[in-house]
Amino acid sequence: MDIEVLTAWIRTRYAHLKTAKDAGQTSTELAVIAGALLLGAGLLVVAIRTKLLEKIGIINGG
Repeated sequence: MDIEVLTAWIRTRYAHLKTAKDAGQTSTELAVIAGALLLGAGLLVVAIRTKLLEKIGIINGG
């Protein structure tokens, strides 16, 4: 997973969540957007963890 892509996706979802609230979206639609945002954040954590473990392996194997 590419960290930059995930970060950009989360930013667009967050912006969409902020504008959707002002546009009169239903609570179900907001819940779906918020769920997608949380999923993206979880994927970002996994991607960062994977990169860190990769770097640690390179340093230890080095």
